[in-house]
Amino acid sequence: MKPVLDYLVKNLDESFATRLFDYNYFPTPWHFHPEYELVLVVESTGKRIIGDHISEFGPGNLVLIGPDLPHLYRNTPEFYLPNTDLKAKSIVVHFDHKTFGDGFLSLPESKNLNHLLIKSSKGINITGRTNTLITSMLFEVLELNGMARWLKLLEILNCIAESDHLELITTNFIVGRNGVESERMKKVLHFVYQNFKQDITIGTVAGIANMANNSFSRYFSQRTRQSFTSFLNEIRLAYATTQLIETQRSVLEISLDSGFNNLSNFNSQFKMRYQQSPLNFRKNYLHTHGSFF
Repeated sequence: MKPVLDYLVKNLDESFATRLFDYNYFPTPWHFHPEYELVLVVESTGKRIIGDHISEFGPGNLVLIGPDLPHLYRNTPEFYLPNTDLKAKSIVVHFDHKTFGDGFLSLPESKNLNHLLIKSSKGINITGRTNTLITSMLFEVLELNGMARWLKLLEILNCIAESDHLELITTNFIVGRNGVESERMKKVLHFVYQNFKQDITIGTVAGIANMANNSFSRYFSQRTRQSFTSFLNEIRLAYATTQLIETQRSVLEISLDSGFNNLSNFNSQFKMRYQQSPLNFRKNYLHTHGSFF
């Protein structure tokens, strides 16, 4: 069976994507992606397939998976029962070479990091004291922004690169690719990043993907683990936050420029995402970091 393409879509102000997932069971099928993936199982049990290797997983399972290495996390049967209280939680980080900027991985100081990334093509189990340390730092990443967030990722990878508590998962190099899916998703994401300030309908992006509206909605949510509307709102809100802290424009101006059709909807979406109003976000940021004006 061909693996499907999976994306964690990063915001405009991010060079890598980080998510805390909270499901009844892990829903992603046999899949691959062009990014490196660091994944920590926070809760749940099941079987894990990475490349040609099958093993069991449980809370604390931590691995680094290289680009295009197909994998699947399948929970044990009780997680699929109706009305179960069981939860499947994980922290997932996606990054690529662009995350570090041009030339960074060519520095002599990056030698160990380069070796780690090469080894990740077979998948790497992270165990022992290193597992405990990285687990703590992954929860920190979820709370950080900007340069502090980027530096924490670098600290995490450096810690792994220097560790002796690593085990290769597969014996062979296995690559999963699906060129049609990759090109389709690239076209959709490029269009959204270029046009998020405009009115974008499901019909418009479904047309770009050459799919019917309902089929595209299912396709996008399966590949990105969120609805298209949720993704579009995240892109718009990330842009809005930069405008709030870097300009003196009014909240109304920023909301309209970010692609929201009215102020009420913008305020509602912003509070849902950041747990505070746009004005309070601006005040709190400037109080902590000072003025850019």
